[in-house]
Amino acid sequence: MASRVDHEYDYLFKIVLIGDSGVGKSNILSRFTRNEFCLESKSTIGVEFATRTLQIEGKTVKAQIWDTAGQERYRAITSAYYRGAVGALLVYDITKRQTFDNVQRWLRELRDHADSNIVIMMAGNKSDLNHLRAVAEEDGQTLAEKEGLSFLETSALEAHNIEKAFQTILSEIYHIISKKALAAQEAAASTVVPGQGTTINVGDSSGNVKRGGCCSS
Repeated sequence: MASRVDHEYDYLFKIVLIGDSGVGKSNILSRFTRNEFCLESKSTIGVEFATRTLQIEGKTVKAQIWDTAGQERYRAITSAYYRGAVGALLVYDITKRQTFDNVQRWLRELRDHADSNIVIMMAGNKSDLNHLRAVAEEDGQTLAEKEGLSFLETSALEAHNIEKAFQTILSEIYHIISKKALAAQEAAASTVVPGQGTTINVGDSSGNVKRGGCCSS
């Protein structure tokens, strides 16, 4: 999940890319991590991941982005793919209605296998193909609001909103992790020391009461 691993970065966040085959997940991955786009990209079998390190509120965060890379067509994605993921980008193709209709199925799978606190953003990709649009932006926004997700339309080809999508996910994860760390520190400060004191006091007071009971007139 989020862990301080070495001096090169403060946090490591695993993000998974999910959605139907052909919606552009691999190009979103390559655009964000290498600033590359390949029109001839083909689905590959297996799981791919790439990393990119960036700054969030003064901390060095290493994003490890995982791509299903073709497995989704065989429905062979396992819980291992989601294990440890703290963020997810659920992608559909704005020119293919079916990929949008399948978003609910992907959400169910994600919520079945991933951590309940995972940060999810929905992305309507290929906004550069607006003339072929089959899904209105309002439809995407409405579904995202209904499911409590962040939402953006993106274009891996034009590098539109790719950076913003990941920055939004990573910033939200960072805030959650920071709040948890702060809450843990506060809990430790408020419970550990008084807890020890309570244990000692209970022992002492019970002892004193017994002694007081036998010695008083």
